[in-house]
Amino acid sequence: MLKKADLREDDASTAIVIGSGFGGLAAAIRLSCKGYKVIVLEKLDAPGGRAYVHRRDGYTFDAGPTIITAPFLLNELWELCGKKMSDDVDLRLMDPFYRIRFDDGTHFDYTGDPARMRAEVAKFAPEDLPGYERFLAEAEKCYKLGFQELSSTAFDSIGDLIRAIPSMIKMRAWESIYKLVARHLKNDKIRQVMSFHPLLIGGNPFSVTAVYALINSLERRHGVHSAMGGTGSLIKGIAGLLAGRGVEIRLNSEVKRIEVVNGKAQGVTLANGEFIASDIVVSNADAAWTYQKLIAPEHRKVWTDAKVNKSKYSMSLFVWYFGTDKQYPDVPHHMILLGKRYKELLTDIFKKHVLADDFSLYLHRPTATDPSLAPAGGDAFYVLAPVPNLESGTDWAKEAEPYRQAIAKYLDESVLPGFEKHLKTSFLMTPQDFQDRLLSVKGAAFGFEPLLLQSAWFRPHNRSEDVKGLYMVGAGTHPGAGIPGVLSSAKALMSVVPDPKKVLA
Repeated sequence: MLKKADLREDDASTAIVIGSGFGGLAAAIRLSCKGYKVIVLEKLDAPGGRAYVHRRDGYTFDAGPTIITAPFLLNELWELCGKKMSDDVDLRLMDPFYRIRFDDGTHFDYTGDPARMRAEVAKFAPEDLPGYERFLAEAEKCYKLGFQELSSTAFDSIGDLIRAIPSMIKMRAWESIYKLVARHLKNDKIRQVMSFHPLLIGGNPFSVTAVYALINSLERRHGVHSAMGGTGSLIKGIAGLLAGRGVEIRLNSEVKRIEVVNGKAQGVTLANGEFIASDIVVSNADAAWTYQKLIAPEHRKVWTDAKVNKSKYSMSLFVWYFGTDKQYPDVPHHMILLGKRYKELLTDIFKKHVLADDFSLYLHRPTATDPSLAPAGGDAFYVLAPVPNLESGTDWAKEAEPYRQAIAKYLDESVLPGFEKHLKTSFLMTPQDFQDRLLSVKGAAFGFEPLLLQSAWFRPHNRSEDVKGLYMVGAGTHPGAGIPGVLSSAKALMSVVPDPKKVLA
């Protein structure tokens, strides 16, 4: 027998939000401000989802997102609640945004300063300067058309798709971002610097649409920031906004099933058997997981098991978190270490689904900005390697430690000489954890791969095509992964979710 807990204590329309990642928390705020009585259900023991915070041995580690762009999207959440983000969160502008280190030891400092960026390009390829300016113009066009016009509007019908086609043509959306970059730039290193950004949202630069050149413009316009106290301080701040509005975040509350009657979502059943009724359900869980695992097949005519299975998924991630009792001041906050192979490695990851012997890495040293994240005199790090999702068949229980050792050897020989003698804490996250802990189909770290035919109208819609009263936010729906993407999905939600009174009518 189902245990029942009804949200409705009065005549307010009720909404359940599944998952407390950035998308879910932003959706909860916007729904609450719209007049819904909201409850957020979270599987883990703390809010954040992929932005969960680990605290080990005096060190603080952000589980996932560390790069904060488009801070105005976060500001909007505080403003909706009549508050200022700056009262709760201290955001710091990064300089450089990233240091990109090539395998030969040379590096490119990527910043928001136009003159310094031109100087960095000229350092490697002065002949590419005119092409660099042309690329910036293309990126700006993609920002205006792809981000400002399309990111916060739901693709709810074929009409929405048709209306977007002229903008997609102007952006040459059928072209990959690498092809766009290569049209303007000839130097291999500069091509890599200007094309790597889609990897931050789970996409292969050789496959994802050129629309993602907008990230370049987004960063130049609004900067790359980090939050003091880690990205978790943003989650804490947003959770505080929700508490102030009387919105409960229930932890350790895994949703096992979305209950559907006569084609409409009626609420959810938790792993413990408890049933919670609601007028609408908003899923911030992995979109493929939501459809395949939480909704019975008889209620799905669009997102069938066959469609979910044949979709293309992002890569996964291997993440090694570690703390040292020594500081490494030569390592900036964000550092990307590119290996010898670029296209070939990405082909191994995305196309062949094989775990290669080599890798490219993102090295995160937040204590460069915020020393409080480690004990005095120490540093907190994580190093992240893009790896194939679980389609590779890799046995991570067996391969994780040898892979970690290979990464440690590379770091020792490049930017962190002798660091292993100073390790004080260490733990891993593998693609298997993305599946088992974060409930992501195939352990894909970013859900569906952001290909042209898996973007906008072709992604799971913000308003479910299958179930009335079910809505989607987060990386798996429009506009896609990354903090700006999932925050924008919550804005897109507002264009399709009904007013509370209409729900009750």
